[in-house]
Amino acid sequence: MNKEKNFLATEPVGKLLMRLALPTLAAQLINMLYNIVDRIYIGHIREVGAAALTGVGVCMPLIMIVSAFAALIGYGGSPRASIFMGQDKKEDAEKVLGNCFTAQLIVSAVLTAVLLLFGRSLLLSFGASENTIDYATAYMNIYAIGTVFVQLTLGMNAFITAQGFAKTGMFSVLIGAVANIIFDPIFIFLFDMGVRGAALATILSQALSCIWVLSFLFGKKTGLKIRRKNLALKPAVILPCLALGLANFIMQASESVISVCFNSSLLRYGGDIAVGAMTILTSVMQFALLPLQGLGQGSQPIMSYNFGAKNASRVRATYKLLLKLSLGYSLLLWAAVMIFPQVFASVFTSDAELIAFTAKAMRAYFAVLFIFGIQISCQMAFTSLGEAKASIMVAVTRKFILLIPLIYLMPHIFSADKTMAVYMAEPVADFLAVTFTILLFRFQFKRALKKIED
Repeated sequence: MNKEKNFLATEPVGKLLMRLALPTLAAQLINMLYNIVDRIYIGHIREVGAAALTGVGVCMPLIMIVSAFAALIGYGGSPRASIFMGQDKKEDAEKVLGNCFTAQLIVSAVLTAVLLLFGRSLLLSFGASENTIDYATAYMNIYAIGTVFVQLTLGMNAFITAQGFAKTGMFSVLIGAVANIIFDPIFIFLFDMGVRGAALATILSQALSCIWVLSFLFGKKTGLKIRRKNLALKPAVILPCLALGLANFIMQASESVISVCFNSSLLRYGGDIAVGAMTILTSVMQFALLPLQGLGQGSQPIMSYNFGAKNASRVRATYKLLLKLSLGYSLLLWAAVMIFPQVFASVFTSDAELIAFTAKAMRAYFAVLFIFGIQISCQMAFTSLGEAKASIMVAVTRKFILLIPLIYLMPHIFSADKTMAVYMAEPVADFLAVTFTILLFRFQFKRALKKIED
């Protein structure tokens, strides 16, 4: 604990954030490769690539839900563990770790059963057509079997990063991503398994990452260890974790709901090509969000630890640096998307018609991406300081109050091009959400810091 205290409490904030954020950022970028590499290979399958890509894209709402449950537990428990560490309460931190591990095993079993029993029906309701349902079902049936590996890798890796072992957290993801890149062409093309091969490559890769994560948390190098005595679920331990992780869960699970809303609306106005374009836009959005989340997760141990240690100046300095870096990244990516949309689209497909359509949609969908760094920075600060209610409020406002209604309202407001109007719902919602987040954050952040200063 003294070693952690030395660098989390005393090392210069800028140097410390880079030390923690860069490996975490690399891990987030690598993690993105799991699904995106699948889509790149699938989109280039000869003759059926466009239909197969659309089919796998329809699976994304279910995949997002799996990831959302990992975030609910892992990203809810890890900040609480960090705060306990800052208070020199290692035993309490390990109770959090043990309870979160058990909760993820239970959730994994339930999710696997639901996906296997109701997968096809869910995919049809999520926007699959008769042309794409077979591809979607083939992918999802295999992916469902590996749900436990996804849950434990994403959720438990958060506890590795929360202790300051950012490089170890990066390797957790790197192992699986490299394996996925190697396995994909072997199973998809060499063994001629198509989308089934992509799903099999993904779950085998996640299994390797899972082995690495659990070996560390059960081993001797970790500061917080999974111990048998802490595995029994206790409401006093797990419920505060779930409350804190609920905002992250809403953020990610709502992406699933929103994906369904987008797919159903786009299928109505633009057909399969519009849904296929949405698959590509979702992939690029992951590219946009994951580095921002990587920066945020790198800052989380610093803010949480020093908030627990009542060092308000370091919390404030960490947030300001996080905001500058996030805004800078958002601006650069926005410029790249606006100038070269065809380049981003062509990564995922060789179909000329789909590339041209996606390029037009991309400029509409990402119109205000340059301000999104504010949203992510404030969201992570709320979570890091244990401000669960504020974090949930921001997530609910952006997704449910703003975006979902706009998906259905915009085609009636801009009826000249109903399909493009659906894509425009995203930037309109983002602009309004960021405005609301700024106003709420100015009040909540000052109040939280004043509490520990007093």
